[in-house]
Amino acid sequence: MIYKVQPPTNLYINTSVKLPASKSISNRILILSALSKKKNEYFIDNLSNSDDTQILARALQSSHNDFDVGSAGTAMRFLTAYLAQRDGNWNITGNERMKNRPIRELTNVLYHLGAEINFLGEKGFPPLSIVGKKLKGGLVSVDSEISSQYVSALMMIAPVLEQGLILKLRGDVISKPYIKMTAHLMNIFDVKVEWMENLIKIGPQSYHAHPFKIENDWSAASYWYEIMAFSLKKSSIKLLGLEENSIQGDARGRFLFEKLGVKTEFVFSTCSCFDKNLTISNDLKKKLNVEYLYYDFINEPDLVQTFVVSCCLLGIHFYFKGVKSLRIKETDRVFALQKEMRKLGYVIENYSDNVIEWNGERCSKENNPIISTYGDHRMAMAFAPACLKLKEIIIDTPEVVSKSYPNYWKDLLQAGFIIKEI
Repeated sequence: MIYKVQPPTNLYINTSVKLPASKSISNRILILSALSKKKNEYFIDNLSNSDDTQILARALQSSHNDFDVGSAGTAMRFLTAYLAQRDGNWNITGNERMKNRPIRELTNVLYHLGAEINFLGEKGFPPLSIVGKKLKGGLVSVDSEISSQYVSALMMIAPVLEQGLILKLRGDVISKPYIKMTAHLMNIFDVKVEWMENLIKIGPQSYHAHPFKIENDWSAASYWYEIMAFSLKKSSIKLLGLEENSIQGDARGRFLFEKLGVKTEFVFSTCSCFDKNLTISNDLKKKLNVEYLYYDFINEPDLVQTFVVSCCLLGIHFYFKGVKSLRIKETDRVFALQKEMRKLGYVIENYSDNVIEWNGERCSKENNPIISTYGDHRMAMAFAPACLKLKEIIIDTPEVVSKSYPNYWKDLLQAGFIIKEI
């Protein structure tokens, strides 16, 4: 399937969007609920309908022993740790990309805790065979420069281990807000987590399930901020279900978008003096107050694609650090960005594993370029708003958005965008 996306005919955008629930919070709540006592007595409100969350939910509810998580990296990491401490014989696999995403750092730590895990293909990568059993716990060291999901996966099983767990984090911690999110949610489920510099201590404890409403997704909001940054007429978008004091790291994206001329305002709902709605608008008099953007995305790597496309099309030179983890996402996002932006006439430099830069260098753009998504939902969603600057954009395999935001194209249509299958 291929979509041609065009902006609203009058270029004016005034819409209200019910964003998807946070899949990061949803996936953690599913694991915590599965580890809880009296797990079925409480209702989880607003669970994400994303592919990743639905895959994890089905696996946790399944009576089978073999799981195919497709491209769901969170499900692969979280299930590996969860099943390692659950009695039974288990097999986990995924799609071809998943079989090239490393997991050895997590399995090495689980080995040290007493787990029995075997690689069914290339060493260090899925698919895995797991013999689940009671694990002892204790002091372990984990490289936190590869993926915060390894740390979160181990944290969540820590309370049910015989000795609990002391995690020593090696290297610079990437995506630290996701680890803080895990600790916060564990606390809500009555488990105490101590985090002191590079040590996380979690003693043997019991989870207790509670009713819980999941907030909506700030990562998904970033694409509407991008739309607002590109809008040429005074516009306004109401984004529903976002928390002002969110536990999601990507909520910081709103402060970066201020530099790109997008204003954020939380206002109390007309039907409630407690609930707030978020409205974003563009200040045409202050459309851009930055010519160069420097930022370290070590804590918000999922926003990199959004800001690369935004900055290039707005003519803002940038130097972005903290992109190392993008190499092992749904695709190699650094390579994908370089290749697809070149189709649009922009040369993105990658001087090291951790840095990408655009210094204004241009190249010949393709005629009628088709943006490849590489099986990556964020490639599709980050490039679609570019139609506001380019008059149209063509996206290959647009259905990949179901991984995190299944209604993305419907929401664009509702906002007045023109989308045709070609």
